[in-house]
Amino acid sequence: MPRIPFWIFIVIALIYFTAVRVDTMDVDASQYAEISREMMVSGDYLHIYDRGIEYLDKPPLLFWLSATSMKIFGVNNFGYKLPSLLFALWAVFATYKLGKRLYDESTGRIAALILASCQGMFLWTNDVRCDTVLMSCAVTSIWLIQEWVVSRRLLYLLGGAAAIALGMMTKGPIALILPVLCFGTDWILKRQWKNFLSPGFIPALLVIAVMLIPMSIGLYQQFDMHPEKLVNGTTGVSGLRFFYWSQSFGRITGESPWSNGAKMDFLMLNMLWSFLPWIFLFITAIILNVGSLIRNKFRLPVSGEWITTGGFILVYLALGSSAYQLPHYIFVAFPLAAIMTARLIQQMLSGSYPRLTKVMAPTHIVITVLLLVALLALTAWSFNGGMVVMALWTAGVGLWLYLAFNKKLQGKLLWLPAVGIIIVNALLTNFFYYNLLSYQVGSQTGRYIREKGIKTNDVAVYRIDDPINAIRFYANGTIISIDTLTDIGSREYLLTMPEHLPQINQMGIRYTTEKEGVFYKVSELTPGFLNPATRAKEVKHYCLLKLEKRS
Repeated sequence: MPRIPFWIFIVIALIYFTAVRVDTMDVDASQYAEISREMMVSGDYLHIYDRGIEYLDKPPLLFWLSATSMKIFGVNNFGYKLPSLLFALWAVFATYKLGKRLYDESTGRIAALILASCQGMFLWTNDVRCDTVLMSCAVTSIWLIQEWVVSRRLLYLLGGAAAIALGMMTKGPIALILPVLCFGTDWILKRQWKNFLSPGFIPALLVIAVMLIPMSIGLYQQFDMHPEKLVNGTTGVSGLRFFYWSQSFGRITGESPWSNGAKMDFLMLNMLWSFLPWIFLFITAIILNVGSLIRNKFRLPVSGEWITTGGFILVYLALGSSAYQLPHYIFVAFPLAAIMTARLIQQMLSGSYPRLTKVMAPTHIVITVLLLVALLALTAWSFNGGMVVMALWTAGVGLWLYLAFNKKLQGKLLWLPAVGIIIVNALLTNFFYYNLLSYQVGSQTGRYIREKGIKTNDVAVYRIDDPINAIRFYANGTIISIDTLTDIGSREYLLTMPEHLPQINQMGIRYTTEKEGVFYKVSELTPGFLNPATRAKEVKHYCLLKLEKRS
């Protein structure tokens, strides 16, 4: 059985932290960064605003954490991303502890490596949203509650309850639903009915309720006490009902107006890339686990576990029933998928499933080779990384080939895809994502405004075909968007697109061009943009105008 050395987690952590070089991405990450900045400036941690407008969407924990971090480290990428990066590392540790508790040390370490090295984890440490914190809280709650199940020490249960409360303050009731589904299915299949009636649940529920009080007070004060407020286009909005019901369950019942037509297979289709390179082993693991349960007539021995498989399947069904889904929604269950996959890998490396091993070993070699080739295309060709990228890519491929042909290396089924995906994301983060975000107009112009000392209340944005959320965070101040040129007022700067210049000229507004460049909606990549030969046709142009003073 291969030993997973600690240093490989240090390497992965370093790659995570190099993501602070990469700007926050519009729409969501930049919006959350700006909300956190505004919270830091105002000092009001109970009531949430986005550009001074009432905000009712995500719970406040991410904003609390990032606002506090920025107060210490400044309004920058590091200040915003640091809390989520730390939670990502904790999620890896908690996955290790849960895997170790459910199985053994080796399974725990393999599970930690699988979670740490899956493509989704690298992506969400770049494009920081709520999901990394939520996932960390969720797996921590499951780990600590399982420790309580084994030891009956109340402190573990209370710790699990605290993690649930933190998860609920990150993204709502899903943080409570996941552990309930995990342990509910496990206890039912083991016929452990007494667990459902444990008196320890009373203080655990009290811990959750007490920890949710600050968030609930803020919601009540901001929304429930003011039914006259116009929030998301309607009045009479209850913040408490929104967070504890509508935002999650309302998407299943149809109460929520949010819908993007996603079907039940949407999340699994997106896992095909977000759980690379482990996705095919995971799918195999879940099929084998379900098959084993059926053969055992839906009974589990006390030594078995259905926390991971049952929890994943049921939370997937719950999330997949929502009328509105995004690829990262299933991320909360990735630790469970990692443990299932780790268990299968451990069994295969121990000699079980020899036919499956003969299929999966070359499959993962092919997957890794394809990823390395795609990496070369994205870095050296698409963004012309030059000799530096070519040298690093060659060194990385050389290392991978050395491992592939090293006859003494054990556990190649694990090591080849793990090392391959680490090499891929080391270069993706530092070359591809870094260069890609240089095409985001909000961060480009926002940083310029800040560096030049331009007052943000002297700047307006006029009809830029881009979400533009990042401009406020990087300018370190609120900048308004206007729909008509008459709303410019006395502002001295205007960010717009060249096609609007004739209209500006017709208004008799005189200006000089302070800055100009090209931009692209970086979250909507197309082959035309990735191809350097056709990129000029895909990008759009912006200009920051300095307006002459008007009487």
